Amino acid sequence: MFKYSKSIPNILTILRVLAAPLLLLTYLLADNSWLLASIFAFACVTDWLDGYIARKQKSFSALGSFLDPVADKLLVTAALMVIVHSHKNIFLLVFAVIIVSREIAVSALREWMAAIGKIKLMRVLQIAKIKTFVQMLGVGLLLLDFDMYFNVLGFVLLMVATVLTLYSMIQYLKIAAQDLTFFSEST
Repeated sequence: MFKYSKSIPNILTILRVLAAPLLLLTYLLADNSWLLASIFAFACVTDWLDGYIARKQKSFSALGSFLDPVADKLLVTAALMVIVHSHKNIFLLVFAVIIVSREIAVSALREWMAAIGKIKLMRVLQIAKIKTFVQMLGVGLLLLDFDMYFNVLGFVLLMVATVLTLYSMIQYLKIAAQDLTFFSEST
């Protein structure tokens, strides 16, 4: 490996950050479903690859820890925007709102837990990994927009991902419940 091989995971994450606006620009300028699905698939592969390389090299960075979830959220939000606009389906809009809202809520919850020194409790749950896989597959199929069968399968997968999204958010809220106080006991 070359001298800076430990920065490869961060470079892959930055490519994923850049994939989000590229996805939107591609939709607006070219509206080519194969190209859209290819950009999204490339970004999904970089998501897996950056984590794999970082674990294998035992090279974790503060920048990578910060950027990785940001890149994921940007990519998914951009892809969902394209899907909602191109498919014009009210259910897909509802799924997108739920998914993006959960991502923001869980990110805020993680920030809160970090602020009170309990971020280790907020490790990524297995159900969240499954949710991400199902979501990425469904989004990819809907971006591909190949035929009715792909769209139906993508729709069903995104619906399942939405259910898993809500379930995983509830799990994170349960973990943090004792530390969530809305009213201070001392005023």
